[in-house]
Amino acid sequence: MTAPAFAPTRVLTHDDRCDRCGAQAFIRAVLPGGDLLFCGHHGRAHALALAAVALVVEDGTDAINGRPSPSGNSD
Repeated sequence: MTAPAFAPTRVLTHDDRCDRCGAQAFIRAVLPGGDLLFCGHHGRAHALALAAVALVVEDGTDAINGRPSPSGNSD
């Protein structure tokens, strides 16, 4: 059996927000009815349930702290 073809999704940006808490989203779960976005915390908390129902789970948590925060100290 071959995997279904999916249209590529756009890259998550700082404007994308977790559907649970509003923090920056790093995880996208592609479901038959639409996408859900999660921060790293809520994505991990719901990982097993998402894996059971999602067509694809895109994990971009490797980008967390990948570049300095503009609000961080430069000292």
